[in-house]
Amino acid sequence: MKLAVLFSGGKDSTLAMHIAKKYGHNVDLLLSVFPKKAESYMFHYPNINLTTIQSKALDIPLLSVKTEGKKEKELSALSYLFSKAKKRGIEGVVTGAVKSTYQAERIQKVAYKYKLEVFNPLWQKEDEEILDLLERYKIKAIITGVAAYPLTSDFLGKNILDIKEELLNLKKKYGLSAVGEGGEIETFVIDAPMFKKIINIIETTKEYKNYSGQLIISKVKLQNKRKNI
Repeated sequence: MKLAVLFSGGKDSTLAMHIAKKYGHNVDLLLSVFPKKAESYMFHYPNINLTTIQSKALDIPLLSVKTEGKKEKELSALSYLFSKAKKRGIEGVVTGAVKSTYQAERIQKVAYKYKLEVFNPLWQKEDEEILDLLERYKIKAIITGVAAYPLTSDFLGKNILDIKEELLNLKKKYGLSAVGEGGEIETFVIDAPMFKKIINIIETTKEYKNYSGQLIISKVKLQNKRKNI
């Protein structure tokens, strides 16, 4: 089946894309919604503009649209992308939805309008399983946003798998999601098996206050992968 991925550039949509490919589907298109403000109801915000770079690294075309971040406007943006995808012969949409019923129901509603199948391969998976899958698929995702106590600015820029056990311990102690399902953590993928090139991060700045902050990526460079000899 020809699929498009609702792609944020973070770990969940990237992982979902790899699982879809493993099950024999063709991933032919990336779909990104660019919210103009951080308080989007449905869509990933930090560094979302860099999905254009990830599209080049993956060598998969990207369709994007901007939205004001208001509930109904976000659905209109999604409808626009799905209609364009349908015209390109796309038969279904992959999402990285895990436990957000709000998000999943609205995606399903718009997809139904265009007779698109919806695949949610991470749906209802536990934190530990998602982290294990990221490790199994060798997906390198750095933390680009934090929004919960006790996540300090030191977490920004770290590979989520390098601090896997620390995050799981914080989950036990404070009840936060180790994979950021409640918005505690946002990520940006710099490499994965489907990437034809690696994304090297050259320049960043941190904005952080009161256990909430972002890693702003201002300069990147694509690097060819080494071929196995």
